[in-house]
Amino acid sequence: MANKRSNGFTLIELIIVVVILGLLAAAALPRFTNVAREAEDASVEGVAGGFASAVGIVRGQWELDGRPAGNNPSTGAGASVIIDLVQVNVDGNRGYPVSGNNNAAAHDQNMNATDCRTLFAAILQGAPTASTNFADVNRVRFFVTAENNGTNDLCVFYQTNTIKGLAAAPSGNDYLTVGNSFVYNPRTGNVNVNLNRN
Repeated sequence: MANKRSNGFTLIELIIVVVILGLLAAAALPRFTNVAREAEDASVEGVAGGFASAVGIVRGQWELDGRPAGNNPSTGAGASVIIDLVQVNVDGNRGYPVSGNNNAAAHDQNMNATDCRTLFAAILQGAPTASTNFADVNRVRFFVTAENNGTNDLCVFYQTNTIKGLAAAPSGNDYLTVGNSFVYNPRTGNVNVNLNRN
């Protein structure tokens, strides 16, 4: 009679395979966590880069239009340009965008969060969802505020995934220490990214 050998794994072999898979999973899990954080960082950097490019395009259109000064030469309010059939209000003294088409009186010293949000939607085609209401952080990608740096107003765009745990809306200079954000300065056209994930 021939000796039959069973074709299968022994209990020891199965335990060794499970242990090896567990070790691999334990080693890979932190790497996947870092990938999610890196993706969020890259996302805010990408949107900020697109926003900065759009600011440059608006400023270029202002130059091509002969630097319209608007109706108030002292503040630069009232100037606008048309980009892809969308009106964008610009500071007539410097040419940088200050609002979507909602506030012709906007200039770099009287901007509010709504001006920043409408500007975001006006100059970025297919802009990510944004809100000026902190209660909306679970439904939108960016929470928008307007802050003052002591010289002029700034637009601050917080990535909502990085500020969802806050009890109150970030304000003032929180963008330097809280959540991922980018800051637009309409006086200089600068866009700066802040990666402050808690």
